[in-house]
Amino acid sequence: MTFITRSLLRRAARMSCVVLLTACASAQPATFLTTTSGPARPFSPAVRVNGFLFLSGQLGTDSTGAVVPGGIQPETRQTLENIRALVQRSGSSMDRVVKCTVFLADMREWAAMNEVYVTFFAPDKRPARSAMGASGLAFNARVEIECITT
Repeated sequence: MTFITRSLLRRAARMSCVVLLTACASAQPATFLTTTSGPARPFSPAVRVNGFLFLSGQLGTDSTGAVVPGGIQPETRQTLENIRALVQRSGSSMDRVVKCTVFLADMREWAAMNEVYVTFFAPDKRPARSAMGASGLAFNARVEIECITT
């Protein structure tokens, strides 16, 4: 590596540190939401920081914390209802969801999950999304979805 290359790399590293420190200095403190119903969990259902709301993975559970019966479609519907309630309680809306990650116990249920999923978002405001198979989900659920909103 030449002297010029090393010098440029050091300068770029210093500038990156300045940018990072400036961003951190202007960061707002995080607000941690608490659970209002169902059993206590060892995590926050959502955290708001710097204009974003980060939702923990949601399952298709009812008010008692039990997974709703009926398979992937009822679970997906309940999961998204739980997400909608949490987003609204936080002062946001489903139109402001910008990213979702879907975890499926069985990727063969992807199409059936999508049939329900698309009904919760306006066609022109569907969030970016990733979907992946999981070797197991909490409470033997079929689907878990986490989201980020603005």
